Amino acid sequence: MNQPPRLITGIKPTGELHIGNYFGAIEPAVRLISTGSYESLVFVADYHALNFIQNPAEMDQRSLEIAAAYMAAGLDPEKVTIFKQSSVSAHTELAWIFDTLTTMPYLMRAHAYKDAEAKDKEINVGTFNYPMLMAADILLYDAAIVPVGADQKQHIEYARDTAEKFNRIYSETFMLPEPSIMESVATVPGTDGRKMSKSYGNTIPLFADRTTITDRVMGIVTDSSGSRPENVYAIHKLVRSEIELEALYAEHEGKYKALKEALIEDLDTFIAPMRARYQELMDSPDMVREALTRGGEAAAAIANEKMDRVRRAVGVA
Repeated sequence: MNQPPRLITGIKPTGELHIGNYFGAIEPAVRLISTGSYESLVFVADYHALNFIQNPAEMDQRSLEIAAAYMAAGLDPEKVTIFKQSSVSAHTELAWIFDTLTTMPYLMRAHAYKDAEAKDKEINVGTFNYPMLMAADILLYDAAIVPVGADQKQHIEYARDTAEKFNRIYSETFMLPEPSIMESVATVPGTDGRKMSKSYGNTIPLFADRTTITDRVMGIVTDSSGSRPENVYAIHKLVRSEIELEALYAEHEGKYKALKEALIEDLDTFIAPMRARYQELMDSPDMVREALTRGGEAAAAIANEKMDRVRRAVGVA
């Protein structure tokens, strides 16, 4: 029987998840995975998160939360390999091999590096070098497809470039992955109209209770110059069809409070089932840890087989 193509995706455990994470990364991945067309791997990118978190207790807790979030969103660990990046040592081994093929000017083109440099931040080696670890994350598993937000497309380009360079210098070892971008929700707006981001403080938490949803939605910045509050509408259309919203927004034209109240109701209705499942999982952390352990073993088996080929190719086997 032919092996189905592989899908891989991951998310850093660097803070409270918000609906931007869900619609920009988690939901597209879950939707693709649920088609049954792929052998799917989902990982908690805890090594990437070391650039931001140097507290072991926080790292452990955030990693658990990310795994529980994926499971609450619909991933079944019996059908999907869900694991922690750190449980597969081949990620960092392959990243080092890629380092030896990669120039500094090439890495200086990375968005994260350029952004940190523009803000005059002190840049650690992990931040500078993270595209190579991300390339390893993807290429280790011969991933055919990688669900990403629009702003993450460069990561796939780095992985493809690196695979091509390795294949050219050594031997045909890596396949070239393709990004899967859900354009309509690739960039989710925050409560101030900018991209939803923890760093901007403009998020709506993914598992927020009704009180928090109300507080965040009522704080959405509105513009009275148009026929509808665009920031409210941009979030609203994530959870309700535009056909339905057309009638609702026409009925309440100019009544921003009523439209925000409708958004509160729709967001709470959408979030409530996931919120309940997430709480169940966080109340049973051993079940989540067990799923991560099983997933780590399965991922390591795939990754180690690939690394045997890589070691032979570069002459260190």
